[in-house]
Amino acid sequence: MQARVACLSPYDEGTVRGMFSNRHRVEVVLVPAPPAQPEVAAACSGADLVIADRRHKHQVDREVLKQMRRCLLIQQAAVGFDSIDHRAAAEYGIPVANAAGYNKESVADWTVMAMIALVRRSFWLDRQLRSGHWHAEDPLRGLETMGHELGAMTVGIIGMGNIGSAVASRLAAFGSRIVFADAVPRTFPDAFQVDLETLLRESDIVCVHAPLDIDTRGLLGKQALGRMKRGSFLINAARGSIVSEAALVDALRSGQLAGAALDVFEVEPLPADSPLRSLDNVVLAPHRAGATVEADARLIEVVGANLMRVLDGKPPLHVVNGVAAARVR
Repeated sequence: MQARVACLSPYDEGTVRGMFSNRHRVEVVLVPAPPAQPEVAAACSGADLVIADRRHKHQVDREVLKQMRRCLLIQQAAVGFDSIDHRAAAEYGIPVANAAGYNKESVADWTVMAMIALVRRSFWLDRQLRSGHWHAEDPLRGLETMGHELGAMTVGIIGMGNIGSAVASRLAAFGSRIVFADAVPRTFPDAFQVDLETLLRESDIVCVHAPLDIDTRGLLGKQALGRMKRGSFLINAARGSIVSEAALVDALRSGQLAGAALDVFEVEPLPADSPLRSLDNVVLAPHRAGATVEADARLIEVVGANLMRVLDGKPPLHVVNGVAAARVR
């Protein structure tokens, strides 16, 4: 059997072919950037397998999905799957899977780095020193440079999946108190599941590791940020649209929040005139928290293994829309 594979991610043909063993012949169709929906529809309409866009620029929407009559699997080459209308895919009997867990170590490392950078004012101190200031000898400015120990803080994790759990494992070594909120009941050693209201009220640091979906879009808006501890910190390494940036800017300027670390934004790239760029109490990263050599290698392995499972007649792993096997129309 020769399977047609439509690849919307920025992989070359050799990389895609390398995901399959010699027992499966594949025809690879690449969709170039910049995104063009007619090209996406043309590539996907006759595809047996679709590798969705890890950059979230090519949209697999309902119009594309209804033309996909032989698709066995849409495999997202990322953890987030909000560029795919997974509910519509379920209506058409097409499984949608993500690459769950491939970058959990990378994002967890970045998240803990961001926590320490915020509570110790590391990036601000770096900028101050480079501009000629040495606050250690100034008793007034010396107080301004005082930080906190991570082990003395309560950390609230929104979303206790692969990444949230990896963050919790790291925090346990610091001795932090850990609470978490999740859509499903979970257990984790020395961590306590609470509702979102309790998490916001009790946490010194809140970090977001939930997927972007209908129930999480705008989850942390003006009211939610207002319920956080005054002087607490927010970290978002999930999706920008989970947090209202306008409300976040207001909270940072008013002192309701002492700082924030953001790897994701409502609009990407972050606009040049975004007020987030001018705030001293914000740590920014260009959606690269999961970008490590090790994670990238795991991603290709995870995507390739799931595509091979389907061609071998096995059900795909990490399905996010509840479709165990494709219903070919």
